[in-house]
Amino acid sequence: MSGLTRRGRTRRRAGEPDLASDQALRAAYRAHGPELYRFALRQLHDEGNAQDVVQEVFLRAWRSADRYDPEVASLRVWLFAIARHVIVDEIRRSTARPARVFGLAVEETRDVADSGFDEQKMTAWLIEEALTRISPEHRSALVETYFRGRPHAEVAAEQGVPTGTLRSRLFYGLKSLRVVMEEMGVEP
Repeated sequence: MSGLTRRGRTRRRAGEPDLASDQALRAAYRAHGPELYRFALRQLHDEGNAQDVVQEVFLRAWRSADRYDPEVASLRVWLFAIARHVIVDEIRRSTARPARVFGLAVEETRDVADSGFDEQKMTAWLIEEALTRISPEHRSALVETYFRGRPHAEVAAEQGVPTGTLRSRLFYGLKSLRVVMEEMGVEP
């Protein structure tokens, strides 16, 4: 006997969880969450980022519950496949430099006395000026995570918001910053 998933597909076998339901998602988290956390922690070496990865894994699993096919892989295998993708995304995100995000790759400057122009100082000034033109919530999220390199969970707790809200502020903050920098005449 098979059950329906969120989009009406009939892939689930009897006894397989329907991750679209809160109860089944909680059960899957209890069963696999700690192991996923340890896996992410071994890869990232950061407790906050590992927690973020586990949260993102279950969010993605819930959003794509209709794509889970127990005939292809077990729930554990499917969740770990999602985790690998999330970890790769997290590593890429953590290695990106803010200046590169905005299209302002900072090159080593030549002797300042030779050129009379310090590109690093100019880049820092442009970013600082652009940051003053976005909302305080977005600015604070960007400064604390990108520029100070603090873990998302720590910054979210300090600001009194869920980690997901902080991530949303980062996403929209970067979009706002890009628009502001374009208005300032800085091209990506």
